[in-house]
Amino acid sequence: MEGKNILRTSPMVPRANGKKLLWFLVIPCLLCVLGLITLRENAQGGKVLAANTHSSLAIPVNVIQANQGEASNEIVLPATLQAYDESPVYARTNGYVRKWYVDIGQRVKSGELLAVIDAPEVDQQLLRARAMLSQSQANLTLAAVTAKRYQELIADNSVAQQQVDQNNQNLAAQQANVAAASADVANLEQQQIYEKVIAPFDGIVTERHTDIGDLINAGNSGPGAELFRVSRTSTMRIFIPVPEEYSQQIHDGMHVSVELTELPGQRFDGQVTRSTESINVSSRTLMVEVDVPNPAGKLLPGAYAQVHIKLFAPTRPLLVPAGSILFQSAGPQIAVVTAEHQIELRKVTIGSDFGNTVEITSGITAQDSIVANPPDYLVDGMPVTIQGHSGNAKGQASHA
Repeated sequence: MEGKNILRTSPMVPRANGKKLLWFLVIPCLLCVLGLITLRENAQGGKVLAANTHSSLAIPVNVIQANQGEASNEIVLPATLQAYDESPVYARTNGYVRKWYVDIGQRVKSGELLAVIDAPEVDQQLLRARAMLSQSQANLTLAAVTAKRYQELIADNSVAQQQVDQNNQNLAAQQANVAAASADVANLEQQQIYEKVIAPFDGIVTERHTDIGDLINAGNSGPGAELFRVSRTSTMRIFIPVPEEYSQQIHDGMHVSVELTELPGQRFDGQVTRSTESINVSSRTLMVEVDVPNPAGKLLPGAYAQVHIKLFAPTRPLLVPAGSILFQSAGPQIAVVTAEHQIELRKVTIGSDFGNTVEITSGITAQDSIVANPPDYLVDGMPVTIQGHSGNAKGQASHA
């Protein structure tokens, strides 16, 4: 019986050992598979975490694109109206004001009498000079007769040649005396003409500094020397300092318009007549003269005016808002958002300043996405997220 039992149980021993061996093979494989799955999930989780971290560090920004402005723009420059001609009127002789005939605001014609000056000394000197001229003429007549008589007597040797020469010399001296006396009379007559103060040209009397009985000294020195001031206002003259950046677009004959605050809604046409053709090194401006017809007399000398000048640029300007420019130690820069959503600070060159908008001549293109109102802490490579896109930068280059 025991032998039978031994024979029955002996085949079961190898079967149990096979199951153990199978478990030893399966369990490590399962552990390896589980480990690989865990590593894969950890790797994917790390990528998600990194992405979330990058997203949390990115700065939200609003972007815009530069605007292509118009090829023509208008600048407005301040100016002061001046009379085309303005002249102070002085006395040319000494005396007292007998009467004045015009006052401020009156229009006068060229040569019109403004005032009369009493100059008794000149009148007396003229009388004396005329008397001296008459005396000189009488002496000349006598000298001429005497010289002729002696010239006839010398023919038959009745007189000496020396006497003839002396009489001829006396005749020449008397001729010189008459010429000198005539010059004195002409000078005093001219001074007597100066007793009448006349207008130098057609215009309007803008100042009067004299009254009846005032003592007048000839010339333009001393207090109260100026009697009147006359201005020609049929055409007004304006001198405008044009900034250097616009100087190449200014030329003779171009038309401008003039506005005055006291005449709202009215514009007066003017024309550039000349310029200095030279830049002032102190102000960096080109001095330009504009003439404005003023037939109705609405424009007054000394009035403040605004001159509108329409300029035509060879290319359309690239405009950005003034707030989009960063002014740092490296110079003016604009923050551009790259395709990788990173900041790229670009150095730019500023052209014309139109107030709300600024012209950029180099550094960016119309296709670049630029940060609107960038903070000062932006640096190259900083990640950003685009929060909004405002399209083109709006702004009209209509004022300077």
